[in-house]
Amino acid sequence: MNPTTLTRSHWLARLCLMLIAVIAVSGGVLQMTLGQPETNPRLDNIHRFLAGVYLGTGIISLWAAVTIRQQGMLVLLLALGILLSGLGRLISMAQVGLPEPAGLWITYLVVELVLPVVMTVAWAGMRRA
Repeated sequence: MNPTTLTRSHWLARLCLMLIAVIAVSGGVLQMTLGQPETNPRLDNIHRFLAGVYLGTGIISLWAAVTIRQQGMLVLLLALGILLSGLGRLISMAQVGLPEPAGLWITYLVVELVLPVVMTVAWAGMRRA
């Protein structure tokens, strides 16, 4: 195989990273701009801080997607971050309830729990290539 050719696993990992990048950059910018409506200064401060982390994760994911051939453990670390965010969302839903519209938040949850598995499988395929 040509060393510049990407395998299916590389393309799958790249696709997952691009999806994370689009979601995290757009969501980070939106949440940084909107803040936490109808709240107190402490919660708004935390919300905007985490929006910055979200935005940064999107930029890192975009860079990792573009440089996928050079990436190894970074793909797994990003997958872990997404999984942990999904687990945080799941804990929130279990403790304080499901936000409205329910379908939207369930969709977010499913993506955050499934995408890391897909990324890990793709990463394993990249290592074998």
